[in-house]
Amino acid sequence: MPTGPDTGSADLAFKISKLVEERGWNQEEFAKFSRLNRHTVRQILHAGPQRRLRNVTVRSCADALGLTVNELRTLPLERLLPRMHGKPPADEGALKLLHSSATLPELVAWLERNAERAAEFRADEITDLLAMQEAGGAMERLGVEQCVENIERRRELTLKVKMILNTEYIDLLEQVVELVCEKVNASKQQVGPRPSRNGA
Repeated sequence: MPTGPDTGSADLAFKISKLVEERGWNQEEFAKFSRLNRHTVRQILHAGPQRRLRNVTVRSCADALGLTVNELRTLPLERLLPRMHGKPPADEGALKLLHSSATLPELVAWLERNAERAAEFRADEITDLLAMQEAGGAMERLGVEQCVENIERRRELTLKVKMILNTEYIDLLEQVVELVCEKVNASKQQVGPRPSRNGA
């Protein structure tokens, strides 16, 4: 049985090290976020693994970086680097759908002025954005820019939550989320159903 280094693992380790560098993390920080021991982290970031990376190790790295295991293994480095700054790779098919389905003049004008920001939309975000342009929708009430900012904030918040999930602060995160959910639910109950116009 071959005893030499696993070339595939070495390439994956190189990709992980570049993504960690792009995040701006040092060895200690990556060990903390990935929950891997320092020896394993040192192997990945500096020397490259001499044996095949275990699946659980790859998953820990992927989770810390906010990626799926499949994305980490299969996507090229140049597509993953922008995601270390909260920028997903452009989905050409979804972008074409956005431009062809945008009917609200304000949204069309926004897309023409903000091509770079539009290219960062994920497919699910584009679906949400197109739904907002319907009559009586969020764009009529809030405006296009506010709707886009809400989507961008949600994306950034999701990335931060994924990062926290791999740290000892997960319990604190859960408590905060539960508290906010309770307040939101209480507010909805206070508002109650709207009375009928005919008084029935």
